Amino acid sequence: MILLASAALAADVGGYLRVMTRPDFEGGDGRLGYWNLYGRLLNEGPYAALELRQSVLDPVPGSTQPWTDLHAKIEGGTVQNADSGGGSLAYLRLSQLYVQAGNVGLRDTTWRLGTLESNFGDLGLYDMRPAQVLFDTVGAQARYQTRALELTAGAGDAGFNLKGSEYNTVLSAGATARVNIAGKLELGVGGQGYYEPEVVGNRYAPHDTPGVSYEDYLRGEVVQAYLDENPGQLADFPSPAATDASSWKMVGYLGFGKLGPLRWNSLYASYAQLHPDNFTSETVDGETVDIYITSLTDERTALLVGDEMQWQLVPGRYDVVLAGLYGVHQDGDNDLAPSDHDRTYMSAVLRNQVYLSPVVHLLVEGSVAQEVSHNGNAYRNHVDSLFENTGGKADSEGLEYGDSDTRFTWQAKGGVVLNPLGPGIYTRPSLRLLYGLQYSTQNNAFGNSFVESLDEYNDFGNVERHYHSVLALETEAWF
Repeated sequence: MILLASAALAADVGGYLRVMTRPDFEGGDGRLGYWNLYGRLLNEGPYAALELRQSVLDPVPGSTQPWTDLHAKIEGGTVQNADSGGGSLAYLRLSQLYVQAGNVGLRDTTWRLGTLESNFGDLGLYDMRPAQVLFDTVGAQARYQTRALELTAGAGDAGFNLKGSEYNTVLSAGATARVNIAGKLELGVGGQGYYEPEVVGNRYAPHDTPGVSYEDYLRGEVVQAYLDENPGQLADFPSPAATDASSWKMVGYLGFGKLGPLRWNSLYASYAQLHPDNFTSETVDGETVDIYITSLTDERTALLVGDEMQWQLVPGRYDVVLAGLYGVHQDGDNDLAPSDHDRTYMSAVLRNQVYLSPVVHLLVEGSVAQEVSHNGNAYRNHVDSLFENTGGKADSEGLEYGDSDTRFTWQAKGGVVLNPLGPGIYTRPSLRLLYGLQYSTQNNAFGNSFVESLDEYNDFGNVERHYHSVLALETEAWF
């Protein structure tokens, strides 16, 4: 910590913080809904980030002399007394660490070694970066940048990001290109590819266990099904066969603005084939067996489209931001059970900010969202929906989890904002006193610790709740 403080004193320091208290009288965890599909406001927890930049060789303006600097970013999502993490430093991570050098060999080119990233911007109301590549890769990157053109290319290893402690090398390479036309129109495209080679003998490399039924895999009954056909022969359970794995991602961006009251419109898109899983484990008669599932999880795709329009309707008095999000996740291997890999979702968020004075603002935001499961009932709309399945029939062996394939949600939020630096929806720091209300067709559609058992000996009882509200006092700042 002493070394970190000394480095901070000698370096340029920037960062972000968000902390809040949200009394919740309905037994929730202080967040209005489940996730940012309903807008980030009141759906996110505390967060802090600190970015350090240490110049080693300062750039000379207008010169082609080489320059270099060091970057480190520390961030985490817990603050003492604000969430269940208790502010533990165990939740912090060194998310970025790299060295940059410019004007080395090529003019207007920045070389980067360490953690990599390239993105086309933020979908602010959702706190997402849909058009982003290389964020999961450690390696080398080059960025050529002029006023009208930006080209980025990088390559390295994404194995630790994709597989964690079950690391195996995953080669990664990606590139982006962006063109700026007169400051009023921007076009960007990019992509990234992954390849995980076959490695015989490495249990964390891609493998397939022969003869596995997808339904048995979903139910966790692969080993039991084998023993039903081969009683007492667990020692002869099929050995996994080595294979390789690949995945990819494509991104696009269209930005335009400075057209009357329209300050800027940002449209982002990404389409990805997700990297397959490695293995799952089952325990039968005290024996744990690994089931390798590369070929059962290699047909998952995700399409994401997001748009955000920033309007200045009355300069200095009234700003509006309208954003929308649309996603389609598909799993070509699964046509049996609901899954986050087989769904469609869409939402819209509208934020209004009225400037009563340069410092005191009034914020009103609303959102609507719909999520649809492709493979049957994923959502519990009622207390007793455990007893229902397809066609309203009880089925304890069923692969569905609720009584509806659709979840519809709306949220309304409003209150007073203090912005010491003046007008602007994204001006920070902000101090906010807000009230939020949610309605969802799903029962108890927010983080909670409710006991959902319908057993007659459940001491806590069951209550059907479709409305949820929180009162929030929070602050957010960039520095």
